[in-house]
Amino acid sequence: MNNLTEKNNKVFISGEIVSDAEFSHEVYGEGFYEMNVLVKRLSGQGDVLPMTVSERLIADKQLKKGVIINALGQFRSYNKLVDGKSKLMLTVFVRELIDGVAVKNPNSIVLSGYICKPPVYRTTPFNREIADILIAVNRSYNKSDYIPCIAWGRNARFAKNLAVGEKIAIAGRIQSREYQKRISDEEIKVMTAYEVSISKLAAYENAENFDTETEFEMINFSDTEFERVYGE
Repeated sequence: MNNLTEKNNKVFISGEIVSDAEFSHEVYGEGFYEMNVLVKRLSGQGDVLPMTVSERLIADKQLKKGVIINALGQFRSYNKLVDGKSKLMLTVFVRELIDGVAVKNPNSIVLSGYICKPPVYRTTPFNREIADILIAVNRSYNKSDYIPCIAWGRNARFAKNLAVGEKIAIAGRIQSREYQKRISDEEIKVMTAYEVSISKLAAYENAENFDTETEFEMINFSDTEFERVYGE
């Protein structure tokens, strides 16, 4: 495993399983299942996030609806054919489930990657500044994950000037957001989008000095445990 690429994409999620596990795919004889996990915000609202979990973890932990899990992993993307069109899908790929930890932040992510399309800057009717960013994050075996992110305020003003190909590092949380898609004149479908809400951002040469270890101190566990999960 490439330790550098693994540190480019780190996620910790703590929440309640709210859907039954459904079979997704198989790799080298190991089955993977999908489920949704509800993660509460400080405001009381919640994000329902998709997770992909190995059958091995499901068997070991007896994962089912209502169970609270603490998951370490990565935020990954893949293409899926939906209604004859290729659609970018996002999921939290669980690498390890951790028991008996003190949670500092139930929803935290650190990414380091490259701007792969021009950022889209806009303001809301209440003059709140927003920038949409798509980041390509390198993964092992010459793969990449394409992660949509959203920046606010001064981060949005900074991000709007980033050029395609520039390196960027961010810290934030994964959020779910419902929106309406018009299917026809008579039908409107409610869809769910997933994105990273950015709280901290660094770019250019500063991205190399972005302290991912400090940014990822959202739970209390030993250096040995961290190395076991992310340093294999």
